[in-house]
Amino acid sequence: MTTATPTPSATAPRRSPAPRLRSTRGRRPGGTRPRRSVLLTVLTSLVLLYSLVPLAWLVINATKTQGDLFSSFGLWFGSSFALLTNIGDTLTYDDGIFVRWFLNTVLYVVLGAGGATLLAVLGGYGLAKFQFPGKRGVFAVVIGAVAVPGTALAVPTFLMFSQMGLTNTPWSVIIPSLISPFGLYLMWTFAAEAIPTELMEAARIDGASEARTFAQVCLPLLAPGIVTVLLFTMVATWNNYFLPLIMLKDPDWYPLTLGLNAWNAQAATAGGEAIFNLVITGSVLTIVPLVVAFLFLQRYWQSGLAAGSVKE
Repeated sequence: MTTATPTPSATAPRRSPAPRLRSTRGRRPGGTRPRRSVLLTVLTSLVLLYSLVPLAWLVINATKTQGDLFSSFGLWFGSSFALLTNIGDTLTYDDGIFVRWFLNTVLYVVLGAGGATLLAVLGGYGLAKFQFPGKRGVFAVVIGAVAVPGTALAVPTFLMFSQMGLTNTPWSVIIPSLISPFGLYLMWTFAAEAIPTELMEAARIDGASEARTFAQVCLPLLAPGIVTVLLFTMVATWNNYFLPLIMLKDPDWYPLTLGLNAWNAQAATAGGEAIFNLVITGSVLTIVPLVVAFLFLQRYWQSGLAAGSVKE
């Protein structure tokens, strides 16, 4: 007599289908959707419009000829598309002086903004991770320096550099750009939160010197803050106008800001040539490197601004 073996389908309990997980995107922890503020949406749209309209005007008018600038609507294209012609004329006008101004600006940014970032990183790291007498006094000086606008120091700086014989030279623009109190303060606060003291002590116990601890342990942790400070100092140096205005007399050492202003002022001088189309096209070419830098370093910049905002 044989006994029938029950099949697994007859004995196994029936499994109910797995419940679908509902998306919680856009929901609060309690399950309710966040309330949308119409006022906040309208204000954000107005700020976005306020920011994009001047940029759109600049790009659109860079495609116009000198005559179309005054005969067509500002936020629409002219009768002919002259962007490539304007770019070529901008780069070759007055023996290519625009290219010289561009290279001058790059020089000021590399040495000035790069040096300011380096000094801010070293100073911020030292102030954040080392104890020494007078640290509170240094903190007060840094905070006070942040509150002082750069234009207030331009005239005393000019008088000092004039006594040293450095005016009308690139050093009169580069050396003042090396000091960034805001960058120093930002790196100070960032290093205090981003670098655990225990990690530095572990590296010292393993026999690492202070220089090796900084270069191999702390510097990678400071990368987001370094990029953030670099962006701020780079934009400040790239757009610097007042300091080169009082320091430089030779047009060959002008940055882009000063050079484009000199082109714009030509129309008001006796016998001067109006080249407003070249001024607008040069302005477009001036902002392109900044836009590229922000797009390329955006993820580092965002992480640098958000660092330390969440407490574990």
